[in-house]
Amino acid sequence: MNRLLTMSCLALLALAACKRPANEDAPPQPAAQPPAATAAQPSAPAQPTEAAAPKPEQPTLAVTTLDGKPYDLASHRGNWVVVNFWATWCGPCLKEMPDLSALDAMREHIDVIGLAYEDIEPAELKAFLQKHPVVYPIAIVDVYDPPRDFATPVGLPTTYLIAPDGKVAKHFIGPITAKDIDAAIAAAGGPQAG
Repeated sequence: MNRLLTMSCLALLALAACKRPANEDAPPQPAAQPPAATAAQPSAPAQPTEAAAPKPEQPTLAVTTLDGKPYDLASHRGNWVVVNFWATWCGPCLKEMPDLSALDAMREHIDVIGLAYEDIEPAELKAFLQKHPVVYPIAIVDVYDPPRDFATPVGLPTTYLIAPDGKVAKHFIGPITAKDIDAAIAAAGGPQAG
């Protein structure tokens, strides 16, 4: 019981660590809540909205990566794909980047795509990646119009594991490791890490 309570507390702390500190001079960052939500909205029963609509079994993702190349999730069918929402200011995101990079480099059946979920200029992100290099492609996604086939992240990092058939095999909220991805793939019937 104590171990479960401790693990729960650690998970909550990890998620809380990804909330950007308030800065009076900086505009608020929408990563913690969907852009349409405001504190002024009255408490009322949730109404069905487009954001609450069920997401497709086989999500689509078509973005342009930081190096100007198109990235289409459908073209990666046959491989396991890790879709990782992250931000430069998120400590746990930075901690998992080396593991995700090694996973992409060392596993032929796994591809990783990083989606920078923040309001950042490409030049600023490129400079950041010079100090924190990864081998997988990175794309900047609009925090006000995130990819529609994925739920708007409520915390960062948020990661989806897409199976070779294009279906979501697992959704992670919080930091992950290569071991977590390997275990999720094995649990879904994929190859075990060796």
